Amino acid sequence: MKRFERFALAALATFTLASSALALTPGDSHSTHSAAASGAPAAVLAPGEWPQVHSDLTPDSDIRFGALPNGMRYAIMHNATPPGQVSMRLRFDVGSEMERDDQQGLAHFLEHMAFNGSTNVPTRGEMVKDLERLGLAFGADTNAQTGFDATVYKFDLPKSDDQTVDTSLMLLREIAGNLLLDQGAMDQERGVILSEERLRDTPSYRVTKARLGFTMDGQRPPQRFPIGLVPVIQSAKADLIADIYHRYYRPERATLVVVGDIDPAAMEAKIKARFADWQGKGPAGDDPDLGKVAARGTDVRLAVEPGAPTTVELAWVTPPDLSADTVAKRRREIVEQLGLAVLNRRLATLSRAEDPPFISAGAFRGNQLRAERVAAVFVYAEPDHWKPAMAAAEAEARRAVQFGVRPDELAREITESEAALKLAVAGAATRRTPALAEEIVGTVDESDVQTSPADDLALFEAATKDLTAADVSAALKNAFAGQGPLVFMSTATAPDGGAQAVRTAYEADRNQPVTAPGALRQVDWPYTTFGPIGKVAERKDVGDLDTVFVRFQNNVRLTVKSTKLREDQVLVKVRFGDGLAGMAPDRQTITWAGGAFSEGGLRQISADDAERALAGQVYGVSFNAESDAFTLAGDTRTSDAPTQLEVLAAYVSDPGWRPEAFERFKTFGATLEDQYAATDSGVLSRDLAGLLHAGDRRWTFPSKAEIGAASAEALKSELTPALASGPIEVDIVGDITVDKAIEDVAETFGALPTRPDWPSPAPPPQHGASFPAPVAAPVIETHTGRADQGIALEAWPADDFYASPNGARVNNILGRVMQLRLTDVLRLREGVTYSPAAGAVASTVFPHYGYIEAEMEAPPPKLDGFFTDVAKIAADLRATPVSDDELERAKKPAIEALEKAIATNEYWLNGLAGAQTDPRRLAILRSAQAGLERVSAADVEKAAQTWLIDDKAWKLEIKPQATAIASAEPAR
Repeated sequence: MKRFERFALAALATFTLASSALALTPGDSHSTHSAAASGAPAAVLAPGEWPQVHSDLTPDSDIRFGALPNGMRYAIMHNATPPGQVSMRLRFDVGSEMERDDQQGLAHFLEHMAFNGSTNVPTRGEMVKDLERLGLAFGADTNAQTGFDATVYKFDLPKSDDQTVDTSLMLLREIAGNLLLDQGAMDQERGVILSEERLRDTPSYRVTKARLGFTMDGQRPPQRFPIGLVPVIQSAKADLIADIYHRYYRPERATLVVVGDIDPAAMEAKIKARFADWQGKGPAGDDPDLGKVAARGTDVRLAVEPGAPTTVELAWVTPPDLSADTVAKRRREIVEQLGLAVLNRRLATLSRAEDPPFISAGAFRGNQLRAERVAAVFVYAEPDHWKPAMAAAEAEARRAVQFGVRPDELAREITESEAALKLAVAGAATRRTPALAEEIVGTVDESDVQTSPADDLALFEAATKDLTAADVSAALKNAFAGQGPLVFMSTATAPDGGAQAVRTAYEADRNQPVTAPGALRQVDWPYTTFGPIGKVAERKDVGDLDTVFVRFQNNVRLTVKSTKLREDQVLVKVRFGDGLAGMAPDRQTITWAGGAFSEGGLRQISADDAERALAGQVYGVSFNAESDAFTLAGDTRTSDAPTQLEVLAAYVSDPGWRPEAFERFKTFGATLEDQYAATDSGVLSRDLAGLLHAGDRRWTFPSKAEIGAASAEALKSELTPALASGPIEVDIVGDITVDKAIEDVAETFGALPTRPDWPSPAPPPQHGASFPAPVAAPVIETHTGRADQGIALEAWPADDFYASPNGARVNNILGRVMQLRLTDVLRLREGVTYSPAAGAVASTVFPHYGYIEAEMEAPPPKLDGFFTDVAKIAADLRATPVSDDELERAKKPAIEALEKAIATNEYWLNGLAGAQTDPRRLAILRSAQAGLERVSAADVEKAAQTWLIDDKAWKLEIKPQATAIASAEPAR
């Protein structure tokens, strides 16, 4: 396992404001964090060799590593979390870097063609249907990705029986060496690829291209982005794809990873039987020359991209370190990463200041696409405040290099890192199969040795035993000693003076003196007692669900489910108040800034100081406004469950409400409007929830003006009544005994002053939810992006879940059948879109609120055709029962997805929430799988007749501003 995060661009993760933060990362790069001398000799592996051959590291003994005589490598690991499931990853050492000029985009095109006909599965699209019959959902369980230097095919199998495993191995073998690469199938797939190109072409993507072009000037990767060139995609012939296939889809370039509830010896035999006869055809392809890192001094590049966030990156580059993964190299990595962790901690502290110079910032170092090594400081700034943002980040990085790290800072980062490694060791036996498969195949990117969590911890402890601040300071200084600095700035609007203004500002910044950092202030955690220990008033065992309900004398309720689904993981959720159901529908919700509540810390201690006081302990604080409650949640380990409950109890009883935290979220929120508006998908994610709730302000995203007018007092006024005097429920699921959970809650939430009890049965919500009125012509929304980007969506009102639980499950399958039909028509037959989607929603809170919807991305001239196709599909579903095969391909993945979910703590935490006072929630858990299994073709036909009524449909089109037409049904 790789020891540290693969990129330390961590600051942006602190923001929970929608899903809209267009965080710029270093693209599709693969990272490793060695501080070895730049240009160290590369570790070259012979066909069939694993990296441990050239290393003194011990590979994970739970993994069976091997190779076939033809050179194909394989790694097999038994893992029973979740039980009965298997993940397969087939990786090829080929990506866009291997393409000739006339093949740009065809490595990715080849990935698509892998599902469009082979010797034993000749029909286009039939391979996906075979997998659906096994219970794999296309996209969720069957997927593939093409990068700069690798292509990976991914199957997550719901069963480990021979039929499922053998069929999956057969299909992977077809991909490996038996593809037909038919010209007709290729021509049908072009539109799908072009749709994906449109989806990928966002402002942040274009900025990433500009950034790589700048930092990797003269090298090959920036000239070979995986999506390729539109003219090549539009006109290339199948022989150009076949050239890549035969030269690079070869056994000596292939690695198969299989993880799951299987016998490794039996799986090895299956792999040998299936792949031993595979041989490459024709001459083998060569690895490309990626080019050398150029000698450069200070250089500046300004990327102006409407809709892009304002960012600044200061980067230093050296040749990549491709040397063998060894104990010495990992020790250097550990030392360097601890230094970067100190720098990142300082930057995070600056971002939490009363008048922060930037929204967020982070430092990282790593190989970038195996072509160069980058050390950088990345800053996310307000558009009009890029100068102080750059100045502060530059000064902090220079301070770290000039004065190094302090012993107290280093001690904290060692404690934090060691806690994370110990958590990994404790949970090693219940790591999830798909994540393990991804981790193992990821080590191939940099020829790393896959080591065990226990060995990772031991190596870390040995590396840090006698480590000094001087050692770490020297490593940090070395990290920022490459070519440069290269100053890259992205912005939506060019600053006055353009790139020269950026250069002038940077030159002035680095001439300002910096002082040594001050000592860390010692702080203690002040929230250890909350009053007399609470006493249990009622206790009820729900035996069939292994769940215990508790009510304390102060009316705080506790729901506990003890599991071994994930060793040493304990999830905690605290529910209070009515959530969205209690908020006025005609007033813009302030909960978009709910993250400021947790970032605001506590009255007696700030969030920053709390992290310092609790260093080495695992806890979390995340706020959410759910439909029927506000929630605070945390993910901890068994030994830190008391601390987790102390933290959450402190937030409920004594929040800090620091205005600087709110202002930070306000500042961030104000940068989003133009980013959302720049793409059709951005507009959809911003506005769809509000549109599907008939403009109800609880679900709309605020405008820039509304964000600017928002106040910290408004958030405090919204939450204080529920915090101060509302009912409280604590839900705990995971690796903890019932008695210990009761004890910990008794000392925290059970010790709070008496609260009102949750009403039982739960009353209807104070304010309901409404689906929008039907429209004859689509509602029109616009974006400011490319003229060929558009989205069409159609939705029909349905009922809530409790109106008919069986009906809601039938609607779920109806939505999945529509997805299959849309894929057949729009992707396979017409080739117009990359990923048409359909599904169903049924509220468990708002009476009579639910819907079924379908959508697709396509050029604006194609959008009207979507509604025609959907009308035909709906009419056929109303008139004709679905076939047994189609029903199976819809139902099986749904059932298998549910079985996967049931094997997680998260499923039970969310499913049991509110169940003490609403027993209908228990009925959902008890009947979920059987309910899906009972769905029949007749049920689906009846649901289509009930809900898919043309004159009840609501429609939406999102078009570019330049081509949008006036609508009688304005959206906003």
